Amino acid sequence: KYNLLLHTHLAETKDEEEFCLSKFGLRPVDYMQKIGWLDSNVWFAHLVYVNKQDIKKLSAHNVGMAHCPTSNMRLGSGIAPVAKMKNTAMRIGLGVDGSSSNDSGNFLLEIRNALLLQRVKYGAGALTPREALSFATMGGAKVLRMEKEIGSIEKGKAADIIGFKMDRLEFAGGLTDPIASLVLCDAKSVDFSMINGEVVIEDGHFTNLDEKKFIDKHNKISKKLLK
Repeated sequence: KYNLLLHTHLAETKDEEEFCLSKFGLRPVDYMQKIGWLDSNVWFAHLVYVNKQDIKKLSAHNVGMAHCPTSNMRLGSGIAPVAKMKNTAMRIGLGVDGSSSNDSGNFLLEIRNALLLQRVKYGAGALTPREALSFATMGGAKVLRMEKEIGSIEKGKAADIIGFKMDRLEFAGGLTDPIASLVLCDAKSVDFSMINGEVVIEDGHFTNLDEKKFIDKHNKISKKLLK
């Protein structure tokens, strides 16, 4: 009725798969199909434990996914077969999952880990830097059904732009392919960030946030939680 998106985490761990088989007699993707959750307005996080038939079903329904490689490594969950999904009708974006399973929430690191993790499992040709970057940009926009509003720098879209100073040490020797350098050379942070036309980071610092005050507050809250 309202054309809303539906989201949940799915097929993240082996024990989840075992639970679904024990409880419902179905694998996680099959169970989602049974209850009507395989649809183009649905997106799942993780999808680590999926087989060829699962991928076919997800693709047939144009289902979206948020690939969370850092969280999957942090928790030892496994490796999502993104290399097997990328040429299907699935919509693939990236996610950091959450602070309890990611720690830094560094989206640049997420792009790099997405690339490297697929190569660990499927070889050096599994994913290119540009493919990994596309998951983080237009891929995510498509997952959220917002590709007409965000995801690329185009007339009529939100002015969401990040910039990097390529004369930094980590990029030395990599300027022949700036895109590959951003993904592979361990970029730590952006030097410039604009969100919907508003500059929020300039020269590597927030324009609207007292960083020291914010860090101190964060540490106090963390210390209080551990008492």
